[in-house]
Amino acid sequence: MDLAAPVVPLDAAFFADPHALYARLRVEEPVARAVTPLGMPVWLVTRYDDVREALADPRLAKDSEGFARVLASKPLPPEAQSVFAQELNRHLLSTDPPDHTRLRKLVSRAFTVRAIAALRPRIEAIAGRLADRMAAGPAEVDLIDAFAFPLPMGVICELLGVPDAERTSFRRWSNTLLSSEGAVDERTAAGMSMAVYLTDLVAQKRAHPADDVLSGIVAASEDADRLSADETVSMAFLLLVAGHETTVNLIGNGVLALLRRPDRLAELRADPGLVPAAVEEFLRFDGPVNLATYRHTTAPVEIGGAPIPAGEVVLVSLASANRDPAQFADPDELDLHREAGHLAFGHGIHHCLGAPLARLEGEVAFRTLLGRFPDLALAVDPAELTWRQSILMRGLTRLPVRLR
Repeated sequence: MDLAAPVVPLDAAFFADPHALYARLRVEEPVARAVTPLGMPVWLVTRYDDVREALADPRLAKDSEGFARVLASKPLPPEAQSVFAQELNRHLLSTDPPDHTRLRKLVSRAFTVRAIAALRPRIEAIAGRLADRMAAGPAEVDLIDAFAFPLPMGVICELLGVPDAERTSFRRWSNTLLSSEGAVDERTAAGMSMAVYLTDLVAQKRAHPADDVLSGIVAASEDADRLSADETVSMAFLLLVAGHETTVNLIGNGVLALLRRPDRLAELRADPGLVPAAVEEFLRFDGPVNLATYRHTTAPVEIGGAPIPAGEVVLVSLASANRDPAQFADPDELDLHREAGHLAFGHGIHHCLGAPLARLEGEVAFRTLLGRFPDLALAVDPAELTWRQSILMRGLTRLPVRLR
């Protein structure tokens, strides 16, 4: 690694087109020093093999208390020092073994392939209802608002027993927390609102259990190892945020990729049996997660030939790994027949617990849209589309389409 190389800014240009930067870094500086919009210095890993190795390296820790200590050791502005409230920070993505092992074991039963497959009729019903509403309305809609958001949000809120009336507020809090811009007090307020709401919801489920996943998590007990109050609230937070944010972007990014490639769209319409493979390719081509959640080094580690000291923050790019030409032939092409092998759901012990649900929702979403709207087309020039200002998420702010 060239220590004299300039620090890479993860700025508005990066959010608009991260793939251009990644293509250069994979060749010139595959493990680069970078800085986030909030001024946090990080190490950015971009090659497939390095990303896969880093995702499974136990020296790259996830625990929230260790991460807070790393941030406190650096001369950062206050907004970069802020972390989620403790009530939201005791979940699978912010813990390491043995806590991570215990937490995953307690909640994984709700997310088995068999349990998720049983949800298909309900997901199809929600998707069909949204399509009916779109078909009965204006000829042009924002597909994010009309379909890509309410489908996974409806599914995860039904799973967790969250009332309809709270879903708009939850979307606003989630978008604020995951944004890389905005004032620190806005993110703090969103985190507090979410923590208060979820704490109350967990208390309701404890007092009046229902037939939903959250009630099961509240009651989860194995070998007398019950989730603590903070862990239960944190798990509800993770499932609600991860359970809708990623699928919103999978649908939005995938539809855009198809609409920009009419030949691929025609191919998929002609053979709906390709939909599951197409979902895998959407995940690879422009997946919902750009950079995996923050890791920090607990010991010196070498990644891709670059020595990284202990106490450093590392960002691992799933999006870059999935476009690495050393792993995928013609990686910038959308190929509906490509064999899977992407890292969109991560790798190692933190591999996404909700991957089966995301795949099923994606399949139902694309089958529904292709079946119901044969004339679906972009309603704006692609150059007018804007992307969310988020380090972690890769998603459109809106997607105006013509339905007929």
